[in-house]
Amino acid sequence: MATPVIVTKKRREAEVDLNRFPFTENDLPGLGRQENLPEFLREYRLRGWNLFQTIPMPSTNDEAWRRTDLRGLRASELTLRAEVPKRGLRPPRNLLKPLVGKRHGGQIILVPTQNPTIAVNEEWRQQGIVFTDFRTAQVQHPDFLANSIGQIVRPEEGKFAALATAFAEDGVIVYIPRGVRLKEPLHSVVWSPGIRLARFTRLLVWVDDDAELTLVHEVASPNQSEGQSFHAGIVEIHVGKGAHLTFVEMQSWGNDVWNFTHERARVERDGTLDWIFGSVGSQLTKTFMEIDLVGEGATGKMSGFYFTNGNQHLDHDTQQNHFAPHTTSDLLFKGALQDRSRSVWQGMIYVAPGAQKTDGYQANRNLTLSPQARADSIPGLEIMADDVRCTHGATVGKIDEEQLFYLLSRGIPRNEAIRLIVEGFFEPIMERVPYGGVRQRFRTAIKQKIG
Repeated sequence: MATPVIVTKKRREAEVDLNRFPFTENDLPGLGRQENLPEFLREYRLRGWNLFQTIPMPSTNDEAWRRTDLRGLRASELTLRAEVPKRGLRPPRNLLKPLVGKRHGGQIILVPTQNPTIAVNEEWRQQGIVFTDFRTAQVQHPDFLANSIGQIVRPEEGKFAALATAFAEDGVIVYIPRGVRLKEPLHSVVWSPGIRLARFTRLLVWVDDDAELTLVHEVASPNQSEGQSFHAGIVEIHVGKGAHLTFVEMQSWGNDVWNFTHERARVERDGTLDWIFGSVGSQLTKTFMEIDLVGEGATGKMSGFYFTNGNQHLDHDTQQNHFAPHTTSDLLFKGALQDRSRSVWQGMIYVAPGAQKTDGYQANRNLTLSPQARADSIPGLEIMADDVRCTHGATVGKIDEEQLFYLLSRGIPRNEAIRLIVEGFFEPIMERVPYGGVRQRFRTAIKQKIG
C-alpha cells in the first residue's frame, strides 16, 4: 500500500501581506519629521505605536469580532499621504449648510492637504470656549490636552485604537467652561477624499460642570472605485456635574472606506447626555460606543439609525455602564437593510455592584427589505445589583405586506410606498433629533439610500 500523503493548504504570502499595514515608526506625526511636538504627545504616540505592534489583528475568533471578517482588508495598499483630486477637495454644499437658522454658532471643516477652516462666535471665545482643530490645540492648549487626551479611550483597548493614538493628526477639540450654556450648536465636518488614503481622526469634547452644548459632528467622503480607503478614529466625551450635552453624529463615508472607531462618553453626577447617531456609509464599519454613568443621577440616552445596501457591513457594539446608583440609560437603534448587506448590533447593559435604583433600557429594531439582507441583533444584561429595572428587546422583520398592499391600492407606486414605510419605521428616531436641519439631513440620507 502506498504511504498516505497529508496535504495542508497554506495562505499565500500575498494574502498575508495584504493584511499588513505599511507604516513605520518614521511615519509617526512629529517623530519622523522635525516638528515641535509636546513631549507628552510624543510619548503618547509612541505608546500607541508600540501597542499597535503587539496587539494582533482582530479575527472572527475574538468574541467582539465574531461576525465581522477583516480578511478582505488590503491594508498593505494604503498610504498616509494620498493625492487628493482638486475636483473633490471641497465638501459638498449640503454638508456645510447651517443646521439651525441661517448661520452656525461655530464650524470646523477638515480636509486632507488643506489648513482647517474654523469659524466661531467671537463672544463665545471671550467666555473661554475652545473650538479648534487638533494641530492648533497642540500649540495653543497643550496643558488642556495633557490633562484630558487618552483619559476616556485608552490605546490598549484594541489594535485600531492604538493605531489612531499613534497617527491621528486631524481632529476637533471642544471645551465648554463651567456654567457656560450655548444656545446654538457647534458643527464639525471631516471630509476625506483621496484614493487608498488612510485617515486617522480624534474628537475630544469636554463639557465642564453646569455647562450646556449641542455638537453636530459629520464624517464623510465621496464614493471612489479605485481600491480601498481606511479610517480609524477615537471619540472621547466628558459631561461634567449637572452639565448637558446633545451630541449628533453622522457617518456617510464613501463605499470604499473601511471604518473603525472607539467612542466613549463619561457622565458625572446629575449630568445628561443625549447621543444621536446615524450611519449610512462605508464598505465596512466596526464601531464601539459606550456610555459610562459614573456619578449618581447621571443620564445617558443613545438613539441611532443605520441603513445599508449593496454588500455593506455595519457592526455597532454598544455598552451602557451603570457605575453609580440612581442612574438612567435609554438606547434605541433602528436599521433598514437592502440587497445583500448585513448589520450587526451587540448591546450590553452593565450594572456595577452598589449601583442600586438603576433604570436601563435597550432596544434594536431591524427591517430587511431584501431576502438576501441579514441583521444580527444581540442584546445583553450583566447585573451585579439587586434593586434595578433593566429591560431589553430586539426584532428583525420584513415589510408588513398589509401596509404595502394598502398603499399600492391607493395608486402609490411600489418604490414610493416602500419609502413611506421605511420613513415611518425610522420616525421614532427622528423625533429624538433636536433640530429640524439635522432631521432633514437624516431624512435626505434615507431617501438617497432607497433610491
